[in-house]
Amino acid sequence: MTVMSAPFGLFQQHISLMHGWVPTTVQTLAAAALLVAVTGRRRRWLALAALFGVIAAAAAYWGIASNGLASEPAPRQLWAWVAASGVAVSVAALGWRAARWWRRGVSLLAVPLCLLSTALAVNAWVGYFPTLQNAWGQLTSGPLPDQTSRAAVTAQAAQVQAHHVLPARGSVVPVTISAAASGFKHRGELVYLPPAWFATSPPPKLPTVLMLGGEFNTPADWLRAGNAVNTVDAYAAAHHGNAPVLVFADSGGAFNNDTECVNGPRGNVADHLTKDVRPFMTAEFGVSSDAANWGIAGWSMGGTCAVNLTTMHPDLFSAFVDIAGDSAPNSGTKSQTINRLFGGNAATYAAWDPINVITKHGPYQGISAWFAINANTGNPATQPRNIPAAIGTAPLGYHAGTGRPSDQTTAANTLCALGTAHGIQCAVVAQPGKHDWPFAARVFATALPWLAGALHTPGVPAPTLPAAARSAADVPATGTTHGAETFTEAAGQ
Repeated sequence: MTVMSAPFGLFQQHISLMHGWVPTTVQTLAAAALLVAVTGRRRRWLALAALFGVIAAAAAYWGIASNGLASEPAPRQLWAWVAASGVAVSVAALGWRAARWWRRGVSLLAVPLCLLSTALAVNAWVGYFPTLQNAWGQLTSGPLPDQTSRAAVTAQAAQVQAHHVLPARGSVVPVTISAAASGFKHRGELVYLPPAWFATSPPPKLPTVLMLGGEFNTPADWLRAGNAVNTVDAYAAAHHGNAPVLVFADSGGAFNNDTECVNGPRGNVADHLTKDVRPFMTAEFGVSSDAANWGIAGWSMGGTCAVNLTTMHPDLFSAFVDIAGDSAPNSGTKSQTINRLFGGNAATYAAWDPINVITKHGPYQGISAWFAINANTGNPATQPRNIPAAIGTAPLGYHAGTGRPSDQTTAANTLCALGTAHGIQCAVVAQPGKHDWPFAARVFATALPWLAGALHTPGVPAPTLPAAARSAADVPATGTTHGAETFTEAAGQ
């Protein structure tokens, strides 16, 4: 397959789409075009256009809030650009017949510019495309980092074993995993094989990490937006080629299908991950089947999945990294979640609530967890750690507001405290950032040494959770909770 090359090598420069000259230039042009488009228009048309803009912004706000799609409040500029897009569309439509040709042209130009500015505002909020290079690779279906074919992997393994020289980097292989056990219709998935995997035939029984993204994500997003492959390649290079195998599984089936990794009307996702993906990995790539060698790293919705899957299946998984997940499966308010994910069955929802799962299970053995939270949501040491009584009426994943802990902060502290009481070793680690992919990427890079050790990766030091490695006198009073103690963990440490 031929892949378009980036023109003039522009996208090799990692130009930011979240800040800097690109979003500033586009949004400046959009504002200028819209200003020219509305200048000289009749007042009644402008009033009607402004009304359309307000309606568009209100509809977008309602859609996000009612469906629990946001973990942090959207920036004000997003609502401004949604309103501007509504104004631009209405001005172009209402004033078309009365306008001169050049004003028609400017009016038409203002529409895509305002829509693009809205998209850039969304991207600055969620960090889906950190750079122009990421966006280009996604839009052109360009190759993923380290991507190769199964045939190339087989050939490379034979060469490595013949010459006894490990490759400098791992390999990413697209895979097609049967859904025979789950019946879940899923998208193509991916597997990362570290250099050590190529060393022997059959391959060594390496540990495996199930990589899960959030809602509105694809299995490849951890590789593009989350920089996971470059992170694990760097780790393997520092440990003689040793690193866990990573499987980038599909937890949605579609871009807009919020499943929370449960079995329900939106698909039997839990069964897919535990009964399809896991056996496939042991059969096709020879990884260890022992629960002590299996972990999960999940971002946003994927973090919620990591908690649920591990606590419900300690016979399959032994360690997880929950990056800004919720306290329970979340698809809007509690009542909306019960209807959307569990067909209206409150008892089934309760059975998937991690608090109920952990409490019912009783003492765990050999389970450990890293809860990652946003350090910009207030001081966890001074915030309440219990789930708010109003959680049944408020959107479960919606940010509580400036100066208050996010729902994810409250969830992490609550679940870790409960887990500690039931034998789960855990830490709540705060790092700078917000609820976006750059934050997820930094957390994964920070947590990977611990996760690799917890899963008994060959040649890797024994793991130590952050709070266990430092005393309270060594750090400020905000950040990481281990049991009842709180610590700050700097990004990248």
